[in-house]
Amino acid sequence: MDGKVGKVLRYIAFLLLAAVLLYFAFREVKWAEFWSALKACRWSCVALSMLFGVLAFFLRGLRWRQLLLPIDRTTSRLTCFNAVNISYIVNLALPRVGEFVRCGFITAHSQKDPDAPADQNRRLASYDKVLGTAALERSVDVLAMGLFLGLFLIFTWSRFGGFFSERIFGSAAEGFSMGKIAVLGVLGVCAVAFILLAVRLADKVRIFGKVRDFCLGLWQGFASCVKMKDAWWFFLLTIMIWGCYWMMSASILWAVQGMATDSIDPGLAASVAGLKELGMTDALFLMLAGSLTSIVPVPGGFGAFHFIVAGAISSVYGVPFEFGMIFATLSHESQTVNQMICGGLSYLSESIRNK
Repeated sequence: MDGKVGKVLRYIAFLLLAAVLLYFAFREVKWAEFWSALKACRWSCVALSMLFGVLAFFLRGLRWRQLLLPIDRTTSRLTCFNAVNISYIVNLALPRVGEFVRCGFITAHSQKDPDAPADQNRRLASYDKVLGTAALERSVDVLAMGLFLGLFLIFTWSRFGGFFSERIFGSAAEGFSMGKIAVLGVLGVCAVAFILLAVRLADKVRIFGKVRDFCLGLWQGFASCVKMKDAWWFFLLTIMIWGCYWMMSASILWAVQGMATDSIDPGLAASVAGLKELGMTDALFLMLAGSLTSIVPVPGGFGAFHFIVAGAISSVYGVPFEFGMIFATLSHESQTVNQMICGGLSYLSESIRNK
């Protein structure tokens, strides 16, 4: 019961954080002008962004399957694609929970392990191993984001470095203190000590044996990349996924640049004219700025994405914050709709397959 209460309290805290960020993001928006500007955008480009979003979902499923195949060769592309889609729709309501749901989904579709004892219904892709592959996949995405951001700043520091150093890295550094670092260090040491103790006493204490087996399965899943065939395909898929993210950002930029200015506020129309020359480098900047909001644990990224991306457009390009909110809203809500549609269709697909 206490565990459930803790989860509910954390979820409420995440919702409150999202609400606060949404309030600060939208508090200066003039709604009549905002809605007229949204309607004036080039919606064919928004649809194009959504298509790139669906392609990114599919490529993520293919990439994850590369890590799962050494564990269970029968894992299908459709199962991985549906698992990714369902995880997205769960994350909209419960941040981070979707990662655990997709792992359970893969395990439920895996074949029984022939080497498991007769009294155990253990699958080839056991939950602990699948969770290890998901952790590895997320780690690869974090490394890829860091690599792309580092390369981007090397070549564009004079133009975009100030935003990242002041608004992102500076704010992050202010959030850390020696006390917090010490607490994290102590927690890390305690976790390692507990795992070592569990390994040492695994054969004597049943609960420690379960902890050891779970950690071993987690490590086997994380190390699945060692047995992965066609590693080049895994890394190519990673590049393609981030290429889709780039094109999603570029498509929304084209949608805003193509806004029909005769039906919107003159101030916003002037902003559109001032941003006509923005290109793919700017789209990459906005994509990277938006990607950094994934570390904020709010449902679906609501609030955090809007606040940071709109602030990036306003501070770098010198346009009203409200104009940045138009770009951020189109970017975020179009992909939210994508996740709801794809997640719903995947859930329906699995319901039909299981009948």
